[in-house]
Amino acid sequence: MSAGAGSPERQRLFIGGSWVEPDDGHHEVIDPATEGVVGLAPEASRDQVHAAAAAAREALGAWSRTSPDERAAVLARTAELIRARLVPYADLAGAESGATTGTARGMQVGVAAARFQRYARPEPAEEPIAPQVNEAGPFGRAAVMGALAVRQPVGVVTCITSYNNPWANPAGKIAPALAMGNTVVVKPAPQDPLSVYRMAEALEEAGIPPGVVNVVSGTGPRVGEAAVDSPDVDMVSFTGSTAVGRRIAEVCGRDMKRQLMELGGKGAAIVFDDADVPSAVAGIGTTFSFYSGQICTAPTRVLAQRGVYDQVVTRLAAYADRLPVGDPRARGTVVGPVISAAHRDRVEAYVDLGRKEGARVVTGGERPPLDRGFYVAPTLLADCTADMRVVREEIFGPVVVVLPFDDEEDAVRLADATDYGLIDYVWSGDVARAFRVARRLRAGGVGVNTVGRNMEAPFGGFKKSGVGRDVGSYALHAYSELQAIVWAG
Repeated sequence: MSAGAGSPERQRLFIGGSWVEPDDGHHEVIDPATEGVVGLAPEASRDQVHAAAAAAREALGAWSRTSPDERAAVLARTAELIRARLVPYADLAGAESGATTGTARGMQVGVAAARFQRYARPEPAEEPIAPQVNEAGPFGRAAVMGALAVRQPVGVVTCITSYNNPWANPAGKIAPALAMGNTVVVKPAPQDPLSVYRMAEALEEAGIPPGVVNVVSGTGPRVGEAAVDSPDVDMVSFTGSTAVGRRIAEVCGRDMKRQLMELGGKGAAIVFDDADVPSAVAGIGTTFSFYSGQICTAPTRVLAQRGVYDQVVTRLAAYADRLPVGDPRARGTVVGPVISAAHRDRVEAYVDLGRKEGARVVTGGERPPLDRGFYVAPTLLADCTADMRVVREEIFGPVVVVLPFDDEEDAVRLADATDYGLIDYVWSGDVARAFRVARRLRAGGVGVNTVGRNMEAPFGGFKKSGVGRDVGSYALHAYSELQAIVWAG
């Protein structure tokens, strides 16, 4: 796939088990830290995307009829191959996404391998239902009715993935979809698609049959649109912005296609007076460092009770000031670049907007003095109010806003004053209160005194943060149709 010595790699599409030259040429994949060219990603035509969906449709029958154990074996071999190549795969992921070396190895490639291994564990696809006596059967006499709930594959699944994690996010879609007997068309983000092609190579080497996995890419909307509107596609699994998710949902609705949407977030972190403030600050501070704030689950909106408000602001500012910003490959770097110059400009525009709205820039707010790369300094905006756009809208960068609250009712009201509802957080020394507040929040997930996640717990959002749930067994449910088989005993 190389273009020759000294030239960037020219990646090909993966369609129907073959590596195919793109109809519309290639685009450069840029390293956010160096602004150099990582490689050349293929630009699929609309016809090629539809050909990928057709290949997935053709492969569906045979793949869906394989035993769960056979499918699991392919996923397990894929996990082994990814683990064996962790270092080169992570080097590529870091170059594409700007992730630090530790994040690329542990949270990107490492998590991807773990997800393939997780879904290499077959789970029962049938569940018996308690018999029921039907007193008025179709022939005028009572009958004992047995029933069985059977999970069947949905069919061809289009997986559209986000740029912030080019390994874990695709793996979290592809692995459970394949485990349930579906076939897939993967459309990676244009900023870092090369890692997904390496994943396809690992799947191919692990023995995935031709057409079961297909990967197509491109910079414009036409590739994603074709992957959604193809008549061969039965389901769309999308991670990205709420605005794009809304457009996808409109197309899916016309043909009644299944949807799984993980969309935007503006997570509230409620810090009560009796909280362990240093622990809360350490959790909230991950917004500055983890993917440089480019993650929908980040606690970007801090609600601090008035008794600890000043302490929270002071400690968060000190935390942000201690974080080394720079080359993500350098030992000790904690905050790397954001994905692109355009996104850096967008984040900086929000910080400027916050100033104009009356927020106080406690730290950050200026571009780090680095010669190249798309860097944003960890930024803390205090004295915010609920009506500010920086408080209501997703910024997707290393920016945290802080506003005060009075009591429990006020905290819940402010936390829910957003279109989003993905993950919120509650810090309190009173665990009973923390759980009481958690149950009242309109969010798909709530962390109590932690920003950690249980990877078997359902993941998804309320309101405009998404549709459906995945992770663990919930992902197997998301990528399956439920069939009832009923009989007279």
